[in-house]
Amino acid sequence: MTTEPTTKTTDTVTSTGRATSAASGTSSALAPGQTMTPDLRLLGVSKEFEAFTAVQPMDLTVPGGSFFALLGPSGCGKTTTLRMIAGLDQPTTGQIFIGDRDITATKAYQRNVNTVFQSYALFPHMTVLDNVAFGLKRRRDKDAMRKAKEALELVELAGVAEKKPSQLSGGMQQRVALARALVNRPDVLLLDEPLGALDLKLRRQMQIELKRIQQEVGLTFIHVTHDQEEAMTMADSIAVMNAGRIEQLADPAALYERPTSTFVANFLGQSNLLLASVTGPASGGLMPATTHGNEVHVAAEHVPDGIRDVWVGVRPEKLRLGDQGANRLRGLVTDASFTGVATQYLIRLPWGFEVMLIQQNDGSTRAAVGETVTVSWEPGQEFVLDQNQDQAAGVQIEEG
Repeated sequence: MTTEPTTKTTDTVTSTGRATSAASGTSSALAPGQTMTPDLRLLGVSKEFEAFTAVQPMDLTVPGGSFFALLGPSGCGKTTTLRMIAGLDQPTTGQIFIGDRDITATKAYQRNVNTVFQSYALFPHMTVLDNVAFGLKRRRDKDAMRKAKEALELVELAGVAEKKPSQLSGGMQQRVALARALVNRPDVLLLDEPLGALDLKLRRQMQIELKRIQQEVGLTFIHVTHDQEEAMTMADSIAVMNAGRIEQLADPAALYERPTSTFVANFLGQSNLLLASVTGPASGGLMPATTHGNEVHVAAEHVPDGIRDVWVGVRPEKLRLGDQGANRLRGLVTDASFTGVATQYLIRLPWGFEVMLIQQNDGSTRAAVGETVTVSWEPGQEFVLDQNQDQAAGVQIEEG
């Protein structure tokens, strides 16, 4: 992340509420006659352990039939939240509902909820088909084998039904685990870092597959992950968690384009945060501001009400080399990294702050290290945050 040195401290911004979009529908063979998937609701749910509070009191609604992600760094409370939904941990306060049914005190095995873990937990001595049918057979479902075959068709593994798990790749084993969970027709399917054990290429393929399957079956998927790209690729809505609270809940584009806190801005991708002050009233939808003596203009609707000292945030891909945008700053190129589809630059501004700029390799003239260049962007392509928030919040957070 690219940040500018400052002594400001963080004001944590929290936000809870209903996700803005849902992809509801009916599934074919897996849910005959199903017309609606119930909402999942958490009301005042919290979790305290002896030494710390893992989840602060939380209100959250996940619309039925949506792909929802809980995203955050290690220790933020996302897995604890998932475990409370699954019935593996009991909330300290609050209630959990699926539709109108209060499941707060219901045992895990009595909830119509299934979980897919990072470890596949398949029975090695059973065939793939028997693994998928296992739960149905235990409930003496007469159609267990037929339903298991349909679930394998859904995850495109009908051709390996008679193989043992050890004969399959990691990605195929993960799809078997998914089929085993889906065949039970849960109201909510919980995904606990399910792709963490896969290599990068396979993980990206599985992201597309998981989204396709969720849209086809129309069930509620709740995906816990620390991988921002994974959440952005698959989820209809994302709750970004930090220190046991929801910092912001929105669809992926809104989170990326209009973060409401420096934590969200830095955790979701790269951010150039410029120290600035708003200097005048709005005119033509824009407000003037200065950053280290340089005048820029920002969209008035992006400026928090009553705030004059701000961070002006510009994503690296929004910046341009040259004077293409109305907001212009001069700087020295200190690094240029060619990545194939783009070139990533570090450009030191006169006061010592380095911004990151990403230029698509579309035939545009590239700059050289040591060259003085103009960095520009169009007003409205920035986001604006209260300067009282910690500029470095969410930067360089790593699992473990």
